[in-house]
Amino acid sequence: MLFVGDDWAEGHHDIEIVDDQGEVQVRRRLPEGLEGVTRLHSLIASQLPEDWADRDPSEVAALVKVGIETDRGSWVAALVAAGYEVFAINPLSVARYRERHSTSGAKSDAADAHLLAEIVRLDRAHHRPVAQDTDQGEAIKLTARTHQSLIWDRSRHVARLRSTLREYFPAALQAFEDLDAPDALELLGRAPDPDQAARLSTAVITAALKRARRRRVDDRAQRLQNILRAPELRQPAVLQSAYSAVVSSEVAIIIALNTQIDRLGAVVGEHFGRHRDAEIYLSLPGLGVILASRTLGEFGDDPDRYADAKARKNYAGTSPITRASGTKKVVLARYARNRRLGDALQQWAFCSLRGSPGATAYYHQLRDRKIGHEAALRQLANRLVGILHGCLKTRTAYDETTAWAHIMAATA
Repeated sequence: MLFVGDDWAEGHHDIEIVDDQGEVQVRRRLPEGLEGVTRLHSLIASQLPEDWADRDPSEVAALVKVGIETDRGSWVAALVAAGYEVFAINPLSVARYRERHSTSGAKSDAADAHLLAEIVRLDRAHHRPVAQDTDQGEAIKLTARTHQSLIWDRSRHVARLRSTLREYFPAALQAFEDLDAPDALELLGRAPDPDQAARLSTAVITAALKRARRRRVDDRAQRLQNILRAPELRQPAVLQSAYSAVVSSEVAIIIALNTQIDRLGAVVGEHFGRHRDAEIYLSLPGLGVILASRTLGEFGDDPDRYADAKARKNYAGTSPITRASGTKKVVLARYARNRRLGDALQQWAFCSLRGSPGATAYYHQLRDRKIGHEAALRQLANRLVGILHGCLKTRTAYDETTAWAHIMAATA
């Protein structure tokens, strides 16, 4: 076998190729892009034994192991497409392996390439190869992640807007419960300071509420007008003007984010709807199109990626970890995990309580054992991941009776 360490940067890759015995065969710095990949293929070919020339190319490529600190990008895609077995090594693992070889703190790109080659030569059994996900699965992952990032960005801007209003216009917080709602954004855009808000007419407020499809419009409009016209403490005029400019900027950003979130959500749904596993995911209680897309995207769709349900649970971070030393043994939540997947699974567990009697019964069993709400949701998510794995493995839709028979029998 040949083992390739690839320490990547934005504009170049430091490459080292070693053989089975750890002997360095070649070191190079290659440019990013097509030229670099082509030269890497040539370097690997130049190190192959002459008697390999008559072998099947796919068989030869499988004997090349590549270690790199990322699992994304066109470079990694090209390595996978060539048939090499690519290992995405966590940078933290590389840092710890570096300390194993040297305690001086010295570091260089070439040295890191050597470390990566040694990791895949000696310890590749302890690392996960880059999954062979389909292009459709990768598209779902990309769009679902971006959609989630936009939602997180919106939450940050709403928090900034709330903080600013609290300092000079607290009546707005009393008037608008959801600062990212269309009516709240429209009225704050029209009247970003207390003086302008007090002058808003009933007709303007009513029109904004109707466009936002609110109910009991007349009563709500009157209540808003009363709140906005009530006397309150004011900041000096120059400060109020500065605050209102900040609010106007935040409102414009949130409006734009709302628009893009809706548009990208539709794209996520289109990609997900074409996936072969879509019906299985949507059959599970608590999973809608967006949440199912996030879950599928983070798990991937390589059918051979997870050996069993336990492996999927470990990757999800829902299974607990045990720390034992001497007579002390502690079971803890696994916090070193895929944050996006963990967020999706926690939401899935919560949403499943509304559509699954079995999930609800299991949750209440945990709560009756004095387990906290978040911990109970985490254990419920762990059970749901196992159920999902079984559905995908057998290519069958979710069945409430099959999934929770033992739980329902215990509560009967």
